[in-house]
Amino acid sequence: MVKNITLAVDEEVLRRVRAIAHDRGTSLNALVREHLEQLSQAKDDERRQYKEALAQLREMSARSGVSLGEGYKFTREDAYEGRLR
Repeated sequence: MVKNITLAVDEEVLRRVRAIAHDRGTSLNALVREHLEQLSQAKDDERRQYKEALAQLREMSARSGVSLGEGYKFTREDAYEGRLR
């Protein structure tokens, strides 16, 4: 389903973007839609990469055999000195 949106854009920006659309042989609407699709895809890629990194971190943690105990939190000193309390 396609939804309509309303945008407020500076006149000079609008003039320049219309010229870009004209040069590319497309419409302003198509340019905006393409840009939004690219932003959406990039965000999906970021989420996928985050989930993969988190899964890898959990797997490495499980393989390490180290258990810090439930509720353990690093202190600031631990983080800076690279040690566990």
